[in-house]
Amino acid sequence: MRNVYIVDNYQFVHNNLHFSLNENENRIQIQPAGQLLADSDNLAFVYLLEEGEGYSYLHLPQQLWPQLVELLKLNRNPYLLINNNPVELTNFTDELQMLVFNIEGNDNYGTDFVEAVEKAFTEILRGEGY
Repeated sequence: MRNVYIVDNYQFVHNNLHFSLNENENRIQIQPAGQLLADSDNLAFVYLLEEGEGYSYLHLPQQLWPQLVELLKLNRNPYLLINNNPVELTNFTDELQMLVFNIEGNDNYGTDFVEAVEKAFTEILRGEGY
């Protein structure tokens, strides 16, 4: 069974972005998988987490995208707080940058998703601010 975790809060701590969940963290046993996907139907990015014998999903909804832009500017991977321990989401920034440039003008992701990404990540696509 795959779990879906939705980031519902974030904070910058010493220029590092920390995500937190609205979950009972005591039961979460995850390891970063280092891969980011696009969920064009739900206007979200999805980071894969290894959990048990399979994968779970960490959803990053559209309302978090401004923070993802800042993350790309800083060129740092974010952290997921589990039981107050930060777990680095390895390869996140590289994957996000690659996805954003791949999505630009690519209607395979759906018009709404492409337009939303192009609007939210304009600075990155233009090479501004980093």
